[in-house]
Amino acid sequence: MTAIDFPIRRRALLGGAVLLGASALLPRTAFAAEIDTSDLSNMTGDIVRIGAAERSRRLDRARALMTANGLSAIIVEPGSTMVYFSGVEWRRTERLTALIIPADGEAVVVTPFFEEPSVRETLGIPAEVRVWQEDEDPIAVVAGALRDRKAAGGAVGIESTVRFFASDGVARALPAARVVSADPVVQGCRMVKTPAELALMQKASDITVAAYRWTWPKVREGMGPGDIGALMSAATAKLGGGPKFSLVLLGEAAALPHGSGKPQMVREGEVVLMDCGCSVDGYQSDISRTFVPGRAPDDVRRIWDHVRKGQQIAFDTAKVGVPAGAVDDAARAYYETLGYGPRYRLPGLSHRTGHGIGLDGHEPVNFVHGEKTMLAAGMCFSDEPGLYFPGRFGVRLEDCLHITESGARWFSEPPSSIDRPFG
Repeated sequence: MTAIDFPIRRRALLGGAVLLGASALLPRTAFAAEIDTSDLSNMTGDIVRIGAAERSRRLDRARALMTANGLSAIIVEPGSTMVYFSGVEWRRTERLTALIIPADGEAVVVTPFFEEPSVRETLGIPAEVRVWQEDEDPIAVVAGALRDRKAAGGAVGIESTVRFFASDGVARALPAARVVSADPVVQGCRMVKTPAELALMQKASDITVAAYRWTWPKVREGMGPGDIGALMSAATAKLGGGPKFSLVLLGEAAALPHGSGKPQMVREGEVVLMDCGCSVDGYQSDISRTFVPGRAPDDVRRIWDHVRKGQQIAFDTAKVGVPAGAVDDAARAYYETLGYGPRYRLPGLSHRTGHGIGLDGHEPVNFVHGEKTMLAAGMCFSDEPGLYFPGRFGVRLEDCLHITESGARWFSEPPSSIDRPFG
């Protein structure tokens, strides 16, 4: 679980590299400047980045899914799906840039004339680039590309994050086309990770675990969330990861999964909950740990053990052919035998058991009640059935897993004891 879905509850530190919950205090400038990571070294020297051959296979898969689902093309705006298919790392502004992948023919990138050189810097597939000038309508250029690819009269798939003005514009410009969801194609490709993607996610997890192990011994009484988050982010960057978020919740704030606006500081005998992740070549990690400076109180220790067992039950349930919702049901059923809940009631598990992960920190589908998508080899998820006690504390353990033909496999091994929260 991360704070990424709650922009109101996050603050950017160190040039936007660290995302902290609303409870996070900005790190003292002097403290941040004093962080010495000279004992750490980059872990990414052996990674294999996503290249042309991998993207070519993705395009082949997308076209096969378009044919199977009766689509003539799909349209994507800048974001993780554009990166996934084309390599283009761009931003969304009022000026439209779009990727068109037809079921037959070369892909097309539509972008403003003056942006073309910048867009081409990361373009990683063979594609035609069509430009529009400031006094021209970009939708007309998109429509022209669809006509030239013989896709203007069929079903045009729109990726789920494409803005309304673009999808509505295409529908108006091409009245003979049917504008439909591109989810069967996009999710059909992205939900199942290849060995190359899994390797990058494994490296991101390894870096986050290493950063945790470096940070944990440095947590001291009196520190605030920002101090701890700055340590974690500095370690992550030195190890070669791109810091994405460092959510730190202390004491009572740990009962609120995404943070609190109240001041917090580390106190001996009180819970420290950290939820941190990074990216490697765009692929993300998401790992949470809960520990207590000094001796853990008996009630915290007991709840920690319950969460660890709930996490293992979810892991053991996650198998090929099992509905994703069954994983949530299994963890929640165990908790209800202990008197938590029922369902989302507190004290108990107030959120889903896990979410998909990959190029985005949160991707379809989720470990949540009612989700009928069948698990398949290559799917990746977080496993984080926390327990929360308002006004007291919360415990969350989160590790990500991927599905294999023989069952789930961890990216990061969960700890076995609150006394050894990082193994």
